[in-house]
Amino acid sequence: MALEFNDGNWESEVLQSDVPVLVDFWAVWCGPCKMIGPIVEELAGEYDGKVKIGKMNVDENRDTPMKYGIRSIPTLLVFKNGEVVDKLVGAVPKSTISGKLDAQLA
Repeated sequence: MALEFNDGNWESEVLQSDVPVLVDFWAVWCGPCKMIGPIVEELAGEYDGKVKIGKMNVDENRDTPMKYGIRSIPTLLVFKNGEVVDKLVGAVPKSTISGKLDAQLA
């Protein structure tokens, strides 16, 4: 199951992670976010132990999305060693997301 990231656990869960991290920035009212949500959950199961996968609600957490310039949702950011290494905006296919994750594991 996808993790729940927030402004409080961001540093420990994402920036200090020893494995790559995929963060799905979303909101309850966002249609495309609802489309991509189940894909993110599937990927969380498939990449368990290899990649941390979680979601951040942009309505409940303001600081982190602002820091990373999140202007449209869903936005997926891939982090490695505390740095953004990839970005996807919009409801993209599962294969696109897994391709980005595989590239960080290679």
